[in-house]
Amino acid sequence: MANYYCMMAGAPDLSLDDRKAAVSFDDFKQECEENLTPADRRLLFHFYLRWDCMNIVRLLKNPDAELELMGNFGPDQYTDMITSARELTFNVHRYPAFMSVFIREYNYNKEKADFYAEDVMMYQYLTYCIQHCGNRMMRDWYRMNLNLANILTALIARRNGWNVGGYIQGDDEVTEMIRTNNSRDFDLGFELDYVKELMLIVDEPDPVQKERRIDAFKWVWLDDQTFYDPFSIEAVFAYLCKLDMLRRWEQLDPQHGRETFERIIDSLRREARVPEEFRR
Repeated sequence: MANYYCMMAGAPDLSLDDRKAAVSFDDFKQECEENLTPADRRLLFHFYLRWDCMNIVRLLKNPDAELELMGNFGPDQYTDMITSARELTFNVHRYPAFMSVFIREYNYNKEKADFYAEDVMMYQYLTYCIQHCGNRMMRDWYRMNLNLANILTALIARRNGWNVGGYIQGDDEVTEMIRTNNSRDFDLGFELDYVKELMLIVDEPDPVQKERRIDAFKWVWLDDQTFYDPFSIEAVFAYLCKLDMLRRWEQLDPQHGRETFERIIDSLRREARVPEEFRR
């Protein structure tokens, strides 16, 4: 197992309260590309793939959409991915197969009333990472994010009197309990040790503060996973995740943040889905 002592010992400390990280996401990403072993760079392919998935959805909706080029692929590869996926004999081995299938079926699905492209793509992305990432801690991160999204979505649906089962993604023991159990915590306390903490976060009335607490929950989870091995690939991964969180908050001043989340709540009431800008 590779040890990244020099890289991580020299990395500035991060805090969720930082108004601006001492190192940029792009600079640390470049350090990873220069210092990580080929095997560890392949692990981080899954992390960067999230931006590729978001860009594909944007391009399918609008071929002239502005892209965030933080993923594994570039504009020419997105064009190739979309073009090849639409061919009768598309090559599913050149790119993750779920992306090619999503592209190929998009025109058929987009007119369905219950099809929300961002939701479907994000679920497929997380599922792909859970199934294919070769690192246990990273797989647990993706699984935790999927569980978190489902639990918070279910609580929003329950509060608004919507059918919870219609908004839950996945088919395992946790999602089955969320769909069918009527207790406040879906009786998940024995399955997931963080459910009680999520219940406290849900009770937060301020939407901006609520999102802060969600990120704080994730931050502590990352710290717990890497406490005993701060120079491992897991620690590098956790640092990237934290930089990503800080990057998102840096883009929002307090007033902008409050206005953004107020729009999110309004959109949820109208459409029962989080708008695209919140997924960034």
